[in-house]
Amino acid sequence: MDDKVTTKTLFRMKQKGQPIACLTAYDCLTARLLDQAGIDLILVGDSVAMVFAGYENTLPIRMEDMLYHTAAVKRGVKRAMVVADMPFLSYQTSIADATHNAGRLLKESGAEAVKLEGGRVAAPIVKNLVERGIPVMGHLGLTPQSIHKFGGYQLQARDKESADRLMAAAKALETAGCFAIVLEKIPYQVAKRVTETLKIPTIGIGAGPHCDGQILVVDDVEGKFEDFVPKFVRRYADVAGEMRKAYRGYIDDVRQGKFPTLDESFSEE
Repeated sequence: MDDKVTTKTLFRMKQKGQPIACLTAYDCLTARLLDQAGIDLILVGDSVAMVFAGYENTLPIRMEDMLYHTAAVKRGVKRAMVVADMPFLSYQTSIADATHNAGRLLKESGAEAVKLEGGRVAAPIVKNLVERGIPVMGHLGLTPQSIHKFGGYQLQARDKESADRLMAAAKALETAGCFAIVLEKIPYQVAKRVTETLKIPTIGIGAGPHCDGQILVVDDVEGKFEDFVPKFVRRYADVAGEMRKAYRGYIDDVRQGKFPTLDESFSEE
């Protein structure tokens, strides 16, 4: 699969039953490695606030931060589709603000689509953006920008009423023009019903195996983010441990006079 991934690619993958592999990235080097490995979609998530900037949640990250990180990611990518998160208050205030900020993410950072959170209330925003040529990925279930409303990172759509609301919201986003929808931290049975109902792909994170694709935060996959490990995360490496090992080796060599050697130094000759 060497062709550039687009919204049409993702739609065809759903039709063929071919799972879509997605991860986040926030810098050029990580994005380049993901792209070389064959990832289908890279999300420059507002999770950068937590795993890069050290905030407690995603709310503090700004448009300027997202523009910076998305541009860095884009410079490392050739094949994968690059989607940028719209940060808190960049689209909720008005359709005009949403259009301006989404347009900036495409024009100034090179993103090929944007992602925003919310159900029926977000549908008019999605419709407006799509009509103006801006592809939009939706996000339902646990929406981190509403963390204070939820009162924590609890499982969503746990009863029939809330599951029905999520289904209705998913249909509304599809009708509004979303090319895909992220489903976060909901029962796998609910995610399965949504996936089977929609024509557009669903991308799960803590939503079970029946979604059309999966996404995780890259720092979780690498084992680099150690503050907590959600139930739905599978670690594929211990990058944090390897990094500490490398750093300690360097520190020891410097303190013992083993680095640099003359072979690693320049000479007058």
